[in-house]
Amino acid sequence: MDAGGEAGHGEAASGSAGGWHPLLPRRPGATKHKLLTEAIIADIEAGLLPPRARMPTHRELARRIGVSVQTVSISYKEAERLGYLSGEVGRGTFVRSRITEQADRFMLDRSPGDKADLSIIRAVYTEAHERASRAMMTALAEADNSAFMRPCRPIAGLDAHRAAGQQWVARLGVSTDRNRILITNGAAHGLFLAVAAVVRRGDVVLTESLTDHGIIGLANVLGFTLRGLPTDGEGVLVEAFEAACRSGDVAALVMVPTLGNPTSHVAGAERRRQIAEVARRHGVFVIEDEVYKPLVAEPLPAYAELLPDLAFFVTSFTKSVLTGLRVGYLVVPPQYAIRVASILRVTSWSATNLAAEIATRWVEDGTADELVVLQRAEARARQAIVADVLGAYVAGSHPLSLSAWLAVPPHWSEEGLVRQLARRGIAVTPSDPFVAGEERPAGGIRICLGGRLSHAALRETLEAVRDTFAQLPPIYDVDAIA
Repeated sequence: MDAGGEAGHGEAASGSAGGWHPLLPRRPGATKHKLLTEAIIADIEAGLLPPRARMPTHRELARRIGVSVQTVSISYKEAERLGYLSGEVGRGTFVRSRITEQADRFMLDRSPGDKADLSIIRAVYTEAHERASRAMMTALAEADNSAFMRPCRPIAGLDAHRAAGQQWVARLGVSTDRNRILITNGAAHGLFLAVAAVVRRGDVVLTESLTDHGIIGLANVLGFTLRGLPTDGEGVLVEAFEAACRSGDVAALVMVPTLGNPTSHVAGAERRRQIAEVARRHGVFVIEDEVYKPLVAEPLPAYAELLPDLAFFVTSFTKSVLTGLRVGYLVVPPQYAIRVASILRVTSWSATNLAAEIATRWVEDGTADELVVLQRAEARARQAIVADVLGAYVAGSHPLSLSAWLAVPPHWSEEGLVRQLARRGIAVTPSDPFVAGEERPAGGIRICLGGRLSHAALRETLEAVRDTFAQLPPIYDVDAIA
């Protein structure tokens, strides 16, 4: 087929990109590489090019559709820049999973109605949280608010808010000057600022093979290449990190060292020191997302202490104190304070002072500590219920985690199990949104234990999950083909 064929979708042999044959339309004024890029995107969105499929080589596709190798190279590069393809040196070009679209399929970000929503990690919400919130709103209403409602500078946060941040991160193992602390609108915001400060389009960033979907989404938005590293019960394997650093130009390692999402791993002190030493030798930045660290009372070293010139520390209150308290702290290497503040300015000007004021008052009067203690107790109680009801299926958990990672019985597929649970009014998350890079580790299903579910309601829901796991799947899925 030459480049002047009729408009329309291409064909892919047996769902593989190897036999893909795009049909390029005739459109006066449009270059061939632009038409090919549009065809790639259209066929990915139509499902003809499935996620993680290997694309034809540049030379093979050029021969197949009658264009130059350069045309294919330009098109692949553009599709990669837009987040649809991922080039792997020595391996080829692959269709990239579109995490921003996948996440919506599996995770509910609104009221789930009659569903038992186990799809989103959130802090447990009790009457104690309600009372604390109401008391704070009353105090704010009765006080002079000009100190935090009127200012629009400094960008990095008000001095009082950064002082509270300095106090909070010190409890998490980071002793730092407040000038290295920026107030953020939650941990996701802090993660974006840190990555944007040191990673450029096309750079290689490492993470856990199963990791928080936030960094996968950032790879699509910022255009860097994300590679997953093998893990164990403490997270990233030191030897795998060392090998990756030796084999290519790695810009950064981004990870969740404490209660990692979705497997709930916790890196011990020695593992952290070993990872830090590898990063130091190779000059690789380490960005630690420690949103869950307040839940773990055990003192664990922070990379920001082990690698003060290379490490960024991110945390917030959303998982340990109150889900709606979307304020966080980002600790940056000394030389990056001005750069990160400039990125903060152009993305949100500054964090929201009102939320930062609430966090500051709760840090200072001890309310934040009280709610963390309550959160730990709730996590332990809920994990005990998980162990009692679903112990045979638990593949990853921790007594203080707000989620659990379940192995899928061999007679079920992840997709089939998710659909069947949804029919029973239970929303869960399969492995797809957590897979980093092209190598797919063993799958599973994540269940989340927070929110307002009572212990009795949680037990009843988990018993329904257990009963579904034990069932044999339907011979064919009527709903899937209806």
